[in-house]
Amino acid sequence: MTEPIATLEALEACVGTAALATRMKIIDHLDGAARDWIGASPLAFAGFAAASGPRLTLAGGAAGFAAAIDATRLSLPRASLDDAAAAEAGQGVGLLFLVPGAGETLRVNGRVAAAGGEAVEIAVEECFLHCAKALIRSDFWSAAPRDDVPEEAAAFLAASRFLALATADAEGCADVSPKGDPAGSLIRLQDGVASLAERPGNKLAFGYRNMIACPAVAALALVPGSTRIAVVSGKARLTTDEAVRQAFAVDGKAPILATMIGEAAPEIRTSAALERAALWPLTDAAAIDPAAVLVAHVKLNKAKGEAANAIRAGVSREGVAAGLEQSYRTKLY
Repeated sequence: MTEPIATLEALEACVGTAALATRMKIIDHLDGAARDWIGASPLAFAGFAAASGPRLTLAGGAAGFAAAIDATRLSLPRASLDDAAAAEAGQGVGLLFLVPGAGETLRVNGRVAAAGGEAVEIAVEECFLHCAKALIRSDFWSAAPRDDVPEEAAAFLAASRFLALATADAEGCADVSPKGDPAGSLIRLQDGVASLAERPGNKLAFGYRNMIACPAVAALALVPGSTRIAVVSGKARLTTDEAVRQAFAVDGKAPILATMIGEAAPEIRTSAALERAALWPLTDAAAIDPAAVLVAHVKLNKAKGEAANAIRAGVSREGVAAGLEQSYRTKLY
């Protein structure tokens, strides 16, 4: 069996490093486009960096349930959280906002500035748009409401098609990343170990880097159309083991990595946040232009140098949209 990936050097040798243009989609505040995204979102995955390891929950309600106070602060109603007790002042927090009909997701990272009142106030440190591959692979928005999902943990995970994974680094900064695949190809539970596929991505590898530094993780899996969820916590390791990866092959393509979560004991429950969000069936897609959001963020990024200036000057909505379309069509797996 291949040894686990335990160093940053081994990780980069496997997945590579992110291009400057990719790194430049990250900004350090909520611009107007991000605030519009949050205002159109009825659901967010919220990961909090607790001392014992990340805690991951859902927050949901009518579109705009969360609100930007200003460019550097975000308010999340405590009543919108399935597990409001997970939020404590000073913790790192990672948020993943979904918008009806959009494949892309908005990731917001920062710190809990206050958690004692009716709202959790978050000091924003990072904001960026994540590509649509996870939601496309999971066929997320075409689902119909359903109440026939399995109740047994292994069967539920086998039926799930979308999940978020929460990780944290040594400084307590949290990150939540989306993952999606057809049923049976996303996550599996066997002998107390949950394994999940890691498909090609943008090479930012925040979650991978966090797992190497701090292996405690939390995953929240769902079956699109259902309000039932599975929460899995444990210590993770990354592996390139051929047998593990081939078990997740789709269209003959195996993932480049797999995450193995040890001592996993999934908890199956109904999410009140998902019920309030009422994602399925999809009725009206929000009027959001992901390509325009990405362009705005690249132009706002503060990277210096000739290469960064050239990227800012040359980026266009049409070029980004064409690049996304090609990537989604040819590089899903």
